[in-house]
Amino acid sequence: MGLFSFIKEAGEKLFGGKEAQAATPAAPSAEALNAQAANAITTYIQAQNLGLENLQVSFDGSQGQVTVNGAAPTQAAKEKVTLCCGNVASVQSVENLMTVTNPEPEAQYHDVVRGDTLSAIAKKYYGNANKYPVIFEANRPMLTHPDKIYPGQKLRIPAL
Repeated sequence: MGLFSFIKEAGEKLFGGKEAQAATPAAPSAEALNAQAANAITTYIQAQNLGLENLQVSFDGSQGQVTVNGAAPTQAAKEKVTLCCGNVASVQSVENLMTVTNPEPEAQYHDVVRGDTLSAIAKKYYGNANKYPVIFEANRPMLTHPDKIYPGQKLRIPAL
């Protein structure tokens, strides 16, 4: 699957920021901050209930890179893990080294830009704007509503 690039400033804010700095009296080490970020990303992935086994997440803050290991039941679950990691603020790239129990063809990806809608994206990839639910379902549970996508977000576009 390789290394995926993401927009560092876009995404869920799971760690860092002023709250984290105010909570610690002394400046934590880079290793401690990386471990804290990895734990936050792990918790976020596990909350998606993707049926993963032996999930291991590491974060390198100096490069903004997440590395993920473990086993996913499907290709879709593996790809959703990549999106969970990459659509987090401060993450610039994701290296997904997970194995897949039931391999399937890989999906395409789309980087959301200002003005994009799921209908417009469906029209671009499928030739039919009414196929937007396919993209919505392919990105659940990270997407909670078809109208709630944002610039910089990366979406899975599965084959029909």
